[in-house]
Amino acid sequence: MSYFEWPAYVSVAEKRRQAERRLAKLKKKGQSVAPVKIEGRTMIANTFWGKSWCNNLERYSDFATRLPRGRSYVRNGCVLDLQIAKGEAVAMVAGSSLYKIKITIAPVAAARWKAICRDCAGAIDSLVELLQGRMAKGIMDRVCREGDGLFPSPKEIKLSCSCPDWADMCKHVAAALYGVGVRLDEKPQLLFVLRGVDENELLANAGQDLGLKRAVPSAAKIIDDSDIAALFGLEMAESADSDTVIPTAPKRRQGSLGEATTPAVKKAAVAKKSKPPHAVRTKSGRKMPASSSTRLGGARPRSRHLA
Repeated sequence: MSYFEWPAYVSVAEKRRQAERRLAKLKKKGQSVAPVKIEGRTMIANTFWGKSWCNNLERYSDFATRLPRGRSYVRNGCVLDLQIAKGEAVAMVAGSSLYKIKITIAPVAAARWKAICRDCAGAIDSLVELLQGRMAKGIMDRVCREGDGLFPSPKEIKLSCSCPDWADMCKHVAAALYGVGVRLDEKPQLLFVLRGVDENELLANAGQDLGLKRAVPSAAKIIDDSDIAALFGLEMAESADSDTVIPTAPKRRQGSLGEATTPAVKKAAVAKKSKPPHAVRTKSGRKMPASSSTRLGGARPRSRHLA
């Protein structure tokens, strides 16, 4: 077959068998591979981030001519290995031979990333919900926005394949790019790794614009020390080595009996004072007034026998 002749037709089933045989050989050699597997035949990606990645590829006319062949390759299991790291994705795709692909993606510019974080500040409070695509539509649209979102444009992507196709976007590269979308279904944080940013910075900015600063009380609402003393009957003493005000117990006024003049004590004192003195009865039957010591609670004097 010459270079200008069409290649022989290979059925989809045969392509799959060829891909499986090549994958088995790689594993037999002890090579660590991570093939891209798609469940079902209708969609390549199923989650928000995987679909968004694929949609971003398809909205650029630079990729339009080769993407359909790439979809066929990735569905048939031809992407035998795909490794994603910071700023790059490396793959092996089975075609008429086994081809090596390298996709280099420029990191997000610092100003662009700061703008994304600023626009999302206060609205992202859970990385789990963000990575699951369950945030508010406005937030997700901002992160995925064309031109200044997280997804790369064609000018930010450099493509390389070992196949003889002269086009930068060959079917093998297209298959690898769709494979990235499948990987984002499984592990969406790989998008942040690929773009060289830390997703935790989105969470670190949550709540910054909510104005949760503690208000300083005005002078009119501050109670003066003298007012506290007057309110609770305390004498405020200042410590010698600081300006700390130490409350002291109030002094109690002393009554005439040397006891605190509480209502109960006053009542008892008045009742005792107004009570008439007791009379002392002797053995002979005579009554004698109680002595002063008896009235004051002292010892009662002994009675004497009269002659």
